Amino acid sequence: MKVGLFIPCYIDQFYPQVGIATLQLLEKLGCEVGYPSGQTCCGQPMANSGYEHLTDGCNRLFTDNFKSYDYIVAPSGSCVLHVKDHLHVADNETAATHIRQNIYELSEFLTDVLQVKSLRARFPHKVGVHQSCHGQRGLHVSQMTELVGPAFSKPLQLLNMVDGLELIELSRKDECCGFGGTFCVFEEAVSVKMGKDRVADHVHHGAEYITGNDVSCLMHLEGILRRQQSPVKVLHLAEILNNE
Repeated sequence: MKVGLFIPCYIDQFYPQVGIATLQLLEKLGCEVGYPSGQTCCGQPMANSGYEHLTDGCNRLFTDNFKSYDYIVAPSGSCVLHVKDHLHVADNETAATHIRQNIYELSEFLTDVLQVKSLRARFPHKVGVHQSCHGQRGLHVSQMTELVGPAFSKPLQLLNMVDGLELIELSRKDECCGFGGTFCVFEEAVSVKMGKDRVADHVHHGAEYITGNDVSCLMHLEGILRRQQSPVKVLHLAEILNNE
């Protein structure tokens, strides 16, 4: 199984340890992982800002870099959803379609494709999980509380395999943190208030760490925690699942 590792821009620039943890975790689980060094942005920031018509270069480069892999995996739900919904290349649509159909956010790849049943991981701490909107409502990696249906969460399924980890219950377990890409720039006050509410929920229930599968949301929450001089730390899901 050849897996192409897609590391989004902000992880590459600000949280490279998340990319490293993802690589190490996939290799531990028996995947043959390649990292196309020519990869760049998937085009999500432009598309979210109303300039999807300018993403043709991003689409072509992304397709050229990842078309030869059986699967493409990324530690970012929002970027994966963008590629699934928006990757098109007029003169190479077969390759683009292959990528759209075989790109996965990390937690869904581990549960749905590799069907992981156990992990050699240990993390003896109280952990709260932030369910990011793109992963939950776009990729359906967890159930939405507004729907009347059986509860499920692929990140929680994996975290329950980690030795010593104690998951905390939240009062509003799938509320948006307020990051929202460019929303946090254009609606700063609303974004910050939403982020403070999410932080307060975790703190109130005794979390030592906040985790999730979208670094963008975690970065937003981490900024608020630092300004509050809180001892609560933020780690991506991959970092916890890779911890021994």
